[in-house]
Amino acid sequence: MDLQKQTAPPVTELRASDADRDRIADMLRDALAEGRLTADEHAERVEGVLNAKTVGELEVFVQDLPAAHQGRPAPAYAPRRPAEDGIPQQADENVVAVFSSATRRGRWRAGRRVHAYSVFGSVEIDLSEAVFEYQQVVIKAVSVFGDVQIRVPENVSLRGTGGGVLGNFEVDTLDATDPDAPVVYVDGWAVLGNVEARPKRGKLVADILDRVQRKLDRHVRKHL
Repeated sequence: MDLQKQTAPPVTELRASDADRDRIADMLRDALAEGRLTADEHAERVEGVLNAKTVGELEVFVQDLPAAHQGRPAPAYAPRRPAEDGIPQQADENVVAVFSSATRRGRWRAGRRVHAYSVFGSVEIDLSEAVFEYQQVVIKAVSVFGDVQIRVPENVSLRGTGGGVLGNFEVDTLDATDPDAPVVYVDGWAVLGNVEARPKRGKLVADILDRVQRKLDRHVRKHL
């Protein structure tokens, strides 16, 4: 029996994500600051953005703004996965929740490898205020009837490979413009559970420039 070919729906008919709504809201905020919208117009459009269901409905609110017609800058580079011998197989830290919850957030030092296991539990790994001592960080996330939430700053790169077995494994790809910015790789499985990794809006790694400067200083001292 021949299967009918299914065509992908147009982009405008796709369901809008929180990231899509935030992007449109940022355009509206900039338009308000530039004087292109009045306060009432801004409030009205923001309310419409919050209630929009599809990408097409979102674009209606910015179609008369210049920002909506500017292409997004391409990232300066595409981060590659670390080599198999580049990251140790042994975890620097394990975050485990079995019929419970476990959280790692605040100001903490992220190692090269972090393992997160959730079995009928909840795990939260928040890197938005973490100190990155290494440029590459691998997070192995396994969820069995549980939930693993991973949050990263907006100015790092985020990559992920994994899958779900009657579950959800979702990683929002993120490309940093700075080639020296940290890269977070999320691998794992969600078995009747959920694994999500995404950037945390408004959070930036504040010590990236300091780390780059230290790297340059070491390079200069080496040659001197």
